Amino acid sequence: MSLREHALSLFRSAVCTVQPAPMLKRAVKLQGEGCPQLLVKGQAFPVKRDLYLVGFGKAVLGMAAAVEDILGDHLVHGIINVPLGIQESLQRAEMQEMLLKPHSKIRVIEGAKNNLPDPEALKGAFAIQELAEGLTADDLLLVLISGGGSALLPAPIPPILLEEKEKLTKMLASQGAAIQELNVVRKTLSLLKGGGLARLAYPAQVVSLILSDVIGDPLDIIASGPTAASSHSVQDCLQILTKYNLLHNLPKSVETVLSSSPSKPTAPEDYSHVCNVIIGSNTLALEEAKRQAEGLGYATLILSTAVCGEVGHVATLYCQLIRLVCLGFAGLGEGPLSEKVKENLLKLAAELEIPGLNLVEFLQVLQGLGPEKPICILAGGETTVQLQGTGKGGRNQELALRVGLGLHRTQAMEVSRPPGRYEIVFLSGGTDGQDGPTEAAGAFCSPELVDEALQEGLDVETFLSNNDSYAFFSQFQDGHHLLVTGLTGTNVMDIQAILIRA
Repeated sequence: MSLREHALSLFRSAVCTVQPAPMLKRAVKLQGEGCPQLLVKGQAFPVKRDLYLVGFGKAVLGMAAAVEDILGDHLVHGIINVPLGIQESLQRAEMQEMLLKPHSKIRVIEGAKNNLPDPEALKGAFAIQELAEGLTADDLLLVLISGGGSALLPAPIPPILLEEKEKLTKMLASQGAAIQELNVVRKTLSLLKGGGLARLAYPAQVVSLILSDVIGDPLDIIASGPTAASSHSVQDCLQILTKYNLLHNLPKSVETVLSSSPSKPTAPEDYSHVCNVIIGSNTLALEEAKRQAEGLGYATLILSTAVCGEVGHVATLYCQLIRLVCLGFAGLGEGPLSEKVKENLLKLAAELEIPGLNLVEFLQVLQGLGPEKPICILAGGETTVQLQGTGKGGRNQELALRVGLGLHRTQAMEVSRPPGRYEIVFLSGGTDGQDGPTEAAGAFCSPELVDEALQEGLDVETFLSNNDSYAFFSQFQDGHHLLVTGLTGTNVMDIQAILIRA
């Protein structure tokens, strides 16, 4: 098998392990008759009376189909809020296993066109609110949450209108507020976010099954934490509004809500009836890819599950890592050139501030690997792209193109190295099967990419300056460089793989 085929197989195995059906079958079981127990990752919850289900997010339709199979007749009723058009897309892709059966007890509401809250999403949120408010101490509420859940659960605290909340969010965004700041304001003005759903469902037992699409898997950030205690108070919200000079420009309704909100976050004991369980994440996907890579004979290391930062800086980090491995293969792992590359890497890592990355330790392990085995470095997370042009392509395709250009430049600098001595493939892909507004999930590159492009008369830098990576990769007739998987029905951010063999 070629390195490209290996990389594709690793990506597919990572995605398969976080697809709804296998993920839920590993995590959830129902056992016993009469008064059965719901087992979630070994924790038992007695089903005393009725079992209800609600859910919201991009992967929730497939999650609900898998859960309904497990629960059978014990499920009384369910409501899920999913993205507009998802049932039709899955039908077209013939992914029947992600769709509910014809006589399902789960009601599906589609909304949040273009991932923005809208009247349909609001209708679904109200239906979920009504169900939660009607529960008793003997009921059990199963909550399914995945990325994109925030836009699908809009329920502003009355008298705030959805348009007013959206307008305030847009004003904050246009002033340069960070996503974390936007979420604090959204949660403060929401009935269901920031633990609101869990509070409304009290005294019922609430069990949340969460597919994380956020770095570090913070419970109060994924889908704005509807079943997790918020670590923020109304004071934090007021501070943010002050910071962006919006405090004196608020709709009357927002002022009313802020002045009557409790000043302290809800106490943790108010959530004693809630159990939040992460059943799928980038970490889980990468661990499966690592197992597969080792089975293929690679010495495999996971760099980080939290790679973040501007795509150009992340591409430079990967290029320098590849360079270090190649120097090690050439027996130059201890020389001045290697020391220089290590210095660059540590500087880059400090600038990127990747959470939990111990690069010194990683480099020590990496240098201990000899050329007798091919090497696989895996990573996950979510990079950001600064849009300057009008082209098409997402962060994964742009990352692959930038790595390809970086490897070409490195090769040009090291003239003494015999060409073709090492095979190198880099892959970056979105686990949801989509990368920007294209049908590709990401792309592959190798050090030969730029030379191939030059032969076709293509200038890589022109495409990059227009953020047009998709148009670049599409120029190659066999589509060999694009990663096209179709919709996957899941989402745990992005996965990168570096494969090198001597």
